[in-house]
Amino acid sequence: IMLLTDSEVESSLLISLDEGASYQKHSLAFDILSLLFHPEQEDWILAYSHDQKLYVSVEFGRRWQLVHDSVVPNRFYWSKLGLDKEQGMIHLEISISDGRSQYITCKLQNCSDGNKGKPFPGFIIPNSLVVQDEYVFIQSVHYVSYKRNTFYPMKLPKYTLPKDLQIISTDDNQVVAAIQDWHQNDSYNLYMSESRGLFFTLMLENVVSSGGPEGNIMIDLYEVAGIKGVFLSNKVVENQVKTYITYNKGRDWRLLQAPTTDLQGNKVYCEQPYCSLHLHLHVAENPYTSGNIVSKDSAPGIIIASGVVGPELTSTNVSIFITSDAGNTWKEVFQEEYSVFFLNQGGSLVAIRHTPLPIRHIWLSFDEGRNWDKYSFTSSPLYVDGVLGEPGEDTLIMTIFGHFSHRSEWQLVKIDFRSIFQHRCTSEDYLTWQLHNEGEVCIMGMKRIFQKLRANVRCVKARDQYISQMSDSCPCTEADFECDYGFERQIDGSCSPAFWFVPSAASRDCIAGDSFLNTTGYRRALSNNCTEGTLLRYSPRRQKCPSQAPRGLQLFTSEGTLVATLERNVTFLVFLEEGLSSTTSITVDFGDGTTISYVNISSIDDGVKHIYSKVGIYQVSATASNALGFERVTLYLHVSCQLEQIQLSAPPVVIKNKAVNLTTVLHPSNVGTVTYYWWFDNKTEPVVTLDGAMSVTFSKEGTHSITVQASVGNTVHQDQMTVAVYDYFQSHVLAFSSNLDELNPGVAEWREDIGRVVKSSMVQVTGISEDQLLVTVLPGLPTTAEVFIVPVKKSRNGATDEKWAHLDQDLLCNSHSYNIKKKAFVLMCTAFLSYSFSFKAPLVDSSDSGHSSTAVIMLVSVVLMGLAIFVIYKFKRYRVSDIITTIL
Repeated sequence: IMLLTDSEVESSLLISLDEGASYQKHSLAFDILSLLFHPEQEDWILAYSHDQKLYVSVEFGRRWQLVHDSVVPNRFYWSKLGLDKEQGMIHLEISISDGRSQYITCKLQNCSDGNKGKPFPGFIIPNSLVVQDEYVFIQSVHYVSYKRNTFYPMKLPKYTLPKDLQIISTDDNQVVAAIQDWHQNDSYNLYMSESRGLFFTLMLENVVSSGGPEGNIMIDLYEVAGIKGVFLSNKVVENQVKTYITYNKGRDWRLLQAPTTDLQGNKVYCEQPYCSLHLHLHVAENPYTSGNIVSKDSAPGIIIASGVVGPELTSTNVSIFITSDAGNTWKEVFQEEYSVFFLNQGGSLVAIRHTPLPIRHIWLSFDEGRNWDKYSFTSSPLYVDGVLGEPGEDTLIMTIFGHFSHRSEWQLVKIDFRSIFQHRCTSEDYLTWQLHNEGEVCIMGMKRIFQKLRANVRCVKARDQYISQMSDSCPCTEADFECDYGFERQIDGSCSPAFWFVPSAASRDCIAGDSFLNTTGYRRALSNNCTEGTLLRYSPRRQKCPSQAPRGLQLFTSEGTLVATLERNVTFLVFLEEGLSSTTSITVDFGDGTTISYVNISSIDDGVKHIYSKVGIYQVSATASNALGFERVTLYLHVSCQLEQIQLSAPPVVIKNKAVNLTTVLHPSNVGTVTYYWWFDNKTEPVVTLDGAMSVTFSKEGTHSITVQASVGNTVHQDQMTVAVYDYFQSHVLAFSSNLDELNPGVAEWREDIGRVVKSSMVQVTGISEDQLLVTVLPGLPTTAEVFIVPVKKSRNGATDEKWAHLDQDLLCNSHSYNIKKKAFVLMCTAFLSYSFSFKAPLVDSSDSGHSSTAVIMLVSVVLMGLAIFVIYKFKRYRVSDIITTIL
């Protein structure tokens, strides 16, 4: 016995090895979210933690070892003896960056990189790994591996374009899958495969789906326990949900016959197809409740479910119905919702009312639900939270747990039914019952007869005394065959090729010189056991593989994308549907001057790996050829390296209605094909270019924002800046002493801080308003800056010009020192100044004097000698005011 403590209090296990007589406490270094016990080795346990780490214990939880981190929740599986190479192997789906996953296998206590297996060469869609019986399913383009062999793409009907795929069942060496097609939202189609899980045919359309409590998808399909091939499903028909049943694993479906009378014995008038019985098919998520529907292997033919009688399934006026003949006839047993449990290996039934109110009675039936006896199990009403039983439904002891009030502790009520039963069952206590479908006794090619307890016999069945079954095979008929892949059932019941399928096409595995089974359009369900009759007529016929030219060649990357990263392995997958022979060769040209050829395509089932050493777009091709012809396919692969940064460069102040150049710098510079997205101000639609530079004109004064994104592969980086637009402005380029270059780290934040220091000092020295002064430190070395003086008003006047002239003289004739670090002072001086204007009138005066008007563009450049002073102070801080030195 193992008990988990509350992880919010402490993380530990309580383990008992003497059936609960005593417990030992074992502290844990992690918090357990879920446990997975080995199906055969009772001491082997997998534990999944809240931080996505998987641990293993081979000592029933007394010691733990980390297996792997970044494991996807509920996507880890024990190996199966006879299918996997080792018994102590684990199948894992692990998360990789960029929202991708990978399928790996690990040895039990050694999951190092050298001991990891990668059965599938590429990445897979997250939460898609399913390991079930002989099959391993992953989604990249929907792959399956049968008996742990090579992965192959699953073959669905050609124009089935799945949005989602859920594996429902892998019983009887046959896969049942639910697929949501491109046009479906709240429903799925059911498909069934042949033994390898490769070729799928339609089983039932528009099956109801819903979201589970943990975000999982729940499909309204229920497999009846105890009888192979019987399923119930809820299907959407003209916006109504109706319940259907099949007895031959989905080949034929029909509505459920409603009970002839209600609970009071009144006749029920219900005629198909306008009225029938509809059932809720959700099984219990809580292991301590029975759910909406229940059946057991030890009680074949008995199904108990909640539902309604009428034109469609509803959630109101729900009653409990029971059938003892596998769905042919039904009886209403309760007009409220009850939880029904099997007792004595299905020989008896126990019902407990499903209600939020306290109860103190249970009901027992000894005749498969025809009659019920009421028993009291507690003197005080109990709020029932669940029911515990001994392992298996063969127990005669049941424990009900709950509480007497909402403030009370949990109470356990143990009910021992042994006193009700009179003796151990003998052969005289049984009768025979034959399975049938509306009178047809040949079901799935067999006549099946079961032994069941007689009604009202209160005998105890031994643990190993399960109900026996006798069967005889039936002659095969057309009803024992479903349509093969590529064929569709017609109105008359026959199977004809779909418009997209070519029946003469040989199998993918057909190699010239060998033989293959050519379909007749029909295939027998794997669990069908019919013999002779029409078996030869509908069975595939063995034929020699014809010699033919290659056809159906496919080439794609294992990741399903057309992008790759420089200096990393790219895996190409190659498939050929027809034309396989010992002389068929496959040549892959990687587009970079490298080619590789294979004579046997099976040798590259795991893919062809290649590494590119340069970025670019490569034309990758695969060619299949033999003596009868050839086929070639091509893809274009974008190889890039990881983009780390983009820097946008533009003048911080520009003239209105004058084109300005925007440029970008990428780090690293050569990353491959780049797409640029430009946004201006609040516009929602970007301008898209393949060039990192563009020209733009601003027609309004004010502040304008520019945002640019660079997209390379799956990587996108962004930079943005603001630009001030004026009719005119004045600018000065500033040079710094060379020792400032030693302190320049080349990052934007540093340039912003230096610009802020320079601006603050200039405001103090000149008296110019902060709103009129803009300072930007330019990228690169040597370190330079540009200062912009912008007007307060749109119109110019003499007072402003005089102020600017005074500022020009001050900046041209003086150097200024700044305390950058406690050890250094850096002096700066003006390199040159310029004036920029925009005009709406003629630029040149028309008089003969030759003098320009006041609107003439002026550009004055004055080159000065820079003066630098470098002072080093050790071990102490020193503060110095701005020093103004005249350079005249």
